[in-house]
Amino acid sequence: MTRKVVAAYFLSLDGVAEGADKFLTGWDDETDAAGARLIETQDTVIFGRRTYDEFAGFWPTSDIQPFADFVNAAPKYVATSTPLEAEWANSQAIEGDLAEFVRSLKSEPGGDIGIHGSMSVTQTLLAAGLVDELRLVIVPTIVTTGRRLLDGLPGIQLETIRGTTSPSGHLLVEYRVVH
Repeated sequence: MTRKVVAAYFLSLDGVAEGADKFLTGWDDETDAAGARLIETQDTVIFGRRTYDEFAGFWPTSDIQPFADFVNAAPKYVATSTPLEAEWANSQAIEGDLAEFVRSLKSEPGGDIGIHGSMSVTQTLLAAGLVDELRLVIVPTIVTTGRRLLDGLPGIQLETIRGTTSPSGHLLVEYRVVH
């Protein structure tokens, strides 16, 4: 069985994923439960360099659960052309082409492969047909500025797996990428 690549993001209603801490309007138990469901099937993470550096400076000493335990224990692969400076357990730079690496990783035994907060990695892998699911928390805010997750991609068909609205008004949506 092939492993799935699952990309997860907080998005503003107009598709901005950059700086979610600036537009996230609230938090509730349902949003928390969606995050817990997301990581319960994942055992590996892929990061871009910028996200890796940010996360490596925060998560190793964080007590925000269950994500801290998950991300600190999981193997972490980083798309980067330079050596990793920040040390974080179970981390290594991806050597060679990102899409080829992920294609190979998907064929190995294991759980789902998560992408958390690395837009360029997600965009590259979506364009290569290697992302299997998008899990989105869509916040009812229009930001107008910032990087949008889906900009510059070719047309991609999605099927809704699950969708609900949290008490904070977030749309919690899971999509399957149709290949």
